[in-house]
Amino acid sequence: MEPRYASAMQTERQGAKQAEPAEAEQRLSVWAEPAAAGERLDRFLASRLQPLSRARIKALIEAGSVTRDGAVRRDPAECVAAGVLYAVDLPPALPAAPRPQAIALTVLYEDADLIVIDKPAGLVVHPAPGNQEGTLVNALLAHCGDSLTGIGGERRPGIVHRLDKDTSGVMVAAKTEQALGALSATFAARDLDRAYLALCWGLPNPTAGEIECAIGRDPRDRKRMAVVARGGKPALTRYATRRAWDAAAALLECRLATGRTHQIRVHLASRGHPLVGDPVYLRRIPAAAAKLPAALRMRLLDFPRQALHAARLGFRHPRTGREMAFDSPLPADIAALLAALDRRETAAETGGNSR
Repeated sequence: MEPRYASAMQTERQGAKQAEPAEAEQRLSVWAEPAAAGERLDRFLASRLQPLSRARIKALIEAGSVTRDGAVRRDPAECVAAGVLYAVDLPPALPAAPRPQAIALTVLYEDADLIVIDKPAGLVVHPAPGNQEGTLVNALLAHCGDSLTGIGGERRPGIVHRLDKDTSGVMVAAKTEQALGALSATFAARDLDRAYLALCWGLPNPTAGEIECAIGRDPRDRKRMAVVARGGKPALTRYATRRAWDAAAALLECRLATGRTHQIRVHLASRGHPLVGDPVYLRRIPAAAAKLPAALRMRLLDFPRQALHAARLGFRHPRTGREMAFDSPLPADIAALLAALDRRETAAETGGNSR
């Protein structure tokens, strides 16, 4: 067996070189050595087939492009088996330019300079590995059509700011190069009115205040952000409690003085109040969950996305200077959680049950 694993190491080194973008489909193969047994499949392949990212590997697994001794594997969390051959089929590279796609949008406002939309949860903003199509950019290309006058020599929308895939709410995009420049300057200067609503576990103490902690890459997991003592960027989040359900959960209004990746999620998690449903920063069942009846507790724990919503966006029009403001109501899934919490609270006050 020793020569086999020596060959595997050579295959891995070759595979790392082969993982460059190419025009034709490629197959990358790697043997699993004994030390890899039990490791997550996506993590194992990403570590052996650099520079492919773990997110890219995960998308390929879910797409059926990974096999184990010839059998398709579709679970990124599957445990690696030692002494077997894993193969990854890389599809041909897609054209860099996104194409228009007819995707329904909720348009709050539109003129010749810009468009404001109410983004639903689940919609990726910009094409990226694993999400090459079906994005907001694809939708805007189809919706705006010839009204996009050109940015950087290309007929495309100008993405001024982004929301995470599973964060819902108000977004603005530029339709002209002049509008993009002006709006980008406005966001950089924080000369705008922007508020988020976040449903978190527990009740912050104090119930209103500021969280000012630098944010950088988590040294233990480079796919996550974290509050760091060195090497991070300054970050300031102001919050106020809008509603609370004992000490089990609270609805916060958050305003950002800075715009760091995952800022609200990271800051609240660092204070022991992670967002309900957060797939990245909610690592264990919060102690506050014990304060809820079992059925309601499981409903919040099973919520499939971070309960974060961009509720308000106000700014000056990039050409006219007119003050504009747009509001988005809580989406149905978060509103349903709040209603369930309210029913539990009403039942507790009246001595009834929460069904």
